[in-house]
Amino acid sequence: MSRYRFALRPRWILSHLLVLLLVVTMVELGFWQLRRLHGRRDANASIERAEHMPAVPIDTLVPPGASTDTGSSIAFRQVSATGTYDTSNEIIIRSRSLNEQPGVWVATPLRLAGGGAVIVMRGFLPSQGTLEAVPADAEPPSGTVTVTGLAQSTQTRGSFGPTDPADGKLTTMARVDLARMAKQLPYPIVPSWVQLSTQTPAQAGTYPTPIPPPTLDDGPHLSYAVQWFIFTAIALIGYPLILRRKASGKDEDDGDPAMAAFERDVAEVGSGR
Repeated sequence: MSRYRFALRPRWILSHLLVLLLVVTMVELGFWQLRRLHGRRDANASIERAEHMPAVPIDTLVPPGASTDTGSSIAFRQVSATGTYDTSNEIIIRSRSLNEQPGVWVATPLRLAGGGAVIVMRGFLPSQGTLEAVPADAEPPSGTVTVTGLAQSTQTRGSFGPTDPADGKLTTMARVDLARMAKQLPYPIVPSWVQLSTQTPAQAGTYPTPIPPPTLDDGPHLSYAVQWFIFTAIALIGYPLILRRKASGKDEDDGDPAMAAFERDVAEVGSGR
């Protein structure tokens, strides 16, 4: 085994540690993607169960004026609501897309007969910029309207993303922030918004287009996990082959410059050069 003594040199020890670190990192990334896959499947199953429940009036599940936190308890439930649209308080949700087409969402309060209102996301409106107002031909029908759709929970800003002014009356917003909407509305709202599926009477024009329900698939997580495990296998198989080739004394002169260059790069990384 004397021919492998070179592997105990400092620069090669650093190389071994680097490869070990890469292997551990790639394995962890692979299992992280598998955890995300399992989480997505659990979420999809929960959504599917909720979607198959019979539609019920949304204000019987959560009353207007309740905390927005309670809206998550009915997320993706089939719900209905009857009332009249309040177009004077419509809000445009900017920077949205549908089928790779840029545009906005149109959120309109629906005044309920029992008091209060529910925010109805009437659909997608194509636009090259942010609209300041909903075009007349995209306004909802007047009079009493009955809508059905999926209940959705309020949206909040994460660590990144645009912010909306805390005060004043907004006509456009970055997200469906029910707490912020409630601040500027003269009546209490249901702590959940409705992603419209059907409406009676129907919308007169083509737009806004109802937003389709979420796609319940596995996403890319399984393929990403497989890729990380393949990279791990390449490292576990390829690095010992590099060591063996080095121990046998082969280098660029053996007619395989690509392998020799790879060995040289690994050694340089290990030496910190």
